[in-house]
Amino acid sequence: MGISHPRLYLASQSPRRRELLKQIGVHYEMLMLRNDLRRGMDVNEDDLPGETPQDYVSRVCRDKACAAWKMLGLRKLPPCPVLTADTTVILDNHILGKPRDQQQAAEYLQRLSGKQHQVLTAVGIIFEDRYEQRLSVSTILFARLDEERIRRYLLSGEAHDKAGAYAIQGQAGAFVERLEGSFSGVVGLPLFETAELLKTFGIATP
Repeated sequence: MGISHPRLYLASQSPRRRELLKQIGVHYEMLMLRNDLRRGMDVNEDDLPGETPQDYVSRVCRDKACAAWKMLGLRKLPPCPVLTADTTVILDNHILGKPRDQQQAAEYLQRLSGKQHQVLTAVGIIFEDRYEQRLSVSTILFARLDEERIRRYLLSGEAHDKAGAYAIQGQAGAFVERLEGSFSGVVGLPLFETAELLKTFGIATP
């Protein structure tokens, strides 16, 4: 029987992850890494030479967790489990991260058009010297997208700050011909894996 923790920190700026945790009735407090004035808290989210997509998403999630745990100590906050996650889009074994501008977002969508790709989301929890992680892998087939459809989508602003330049929970949901795996995982937090992970740390879910 694990130790029960009354509190959970969420170390993520994603409003989608907040909504998904609320969806399964999990109470949490926000822990914002990038808003701290101290330097050295940001995590390197560039893929490293020779790193597989699975290794990449797992490393970034783990590094976010370690940075968040360090932040708890620096801020002298009550020690409780911290949840982190990272999502990436994979096409032909290449990572499509967050587009730097509209031009790159259009390029990503053109590459995804009519093709099958994967979405990997790693979710992890850290508490003291214990770290546990789960990985969700989903496969998506996109419809063929012409230039006009891509242009209209980019005008929505959804592509900004999204891995692969799209948000499946928004207008881009209409691009999806088929999805195999976890819808919530594609959004950014796989609920089944998250609930199982929370239970191992004594945090109850419905």
